[in-house]
Amino acid sequence: MFSVDDFIADCVRATETDRTHMSVAEIMRRAMSDPAGVLAALGEPTEPGIRPLYQSSTLTIIDLAWRPSMTIPPHNHEMWAVIGIYGGREDNIFWRRIADHPEGLIEAAGARSLSTGDVCPMGPDIIHSVTNPIPKLTGALHVYGGDFFEAERSEWQPDDLTEHKLDIETVRARFATR
Repeated sequence: MFSVDDFIADCVRATETDRTHMSVAEIMRRAMSDPAGVLAALGEPTEPGIRPLYQSSTLTIIDLAWRPSMTIPPHNHEMWAVIGIYGGREDNIFWRRIADHPEGLIEAAGARSLSTGDVCPMGPDIIHSVTNPIPKLTGALHVYGGDFFEAERSEWQPDDLTEHKLDIETVRARFATR
């Protein structure tokens, strides 16, 4: 049975011996082998939001609930991430920088749809945008190899794909806005 406290402790231990995302990805895969157990432990999301479960300078664990049809524009994390879906769906578009472009433009480089039980590890250089394409909340565990809330990161304008500094309070507001 999934335990939030055990999951956190396992992730903390894993990052003490492995600075990559590989060990945490395996922990997430074990958790997502029983998404109903994760849902039971975390509770059914009733509203969108970002709920921190653990935060330190080397690790952040978040319970994230995406509202229906919500899209987050392209952004980076400047740290590795491991995403596990315990209910619903996340559609990711992966982007890459256009070499030597003065405004930091990006172009699409791939996509992946994540459904209940899926796990997606991402390296520290990944740029992605995310959409919840279904008409209900999507619940996901996100684990980051650093302080997700304090890291300096970038976001790209959806209309012209130019880069600017990401404001975490704007991101939080997107989850609260309908």
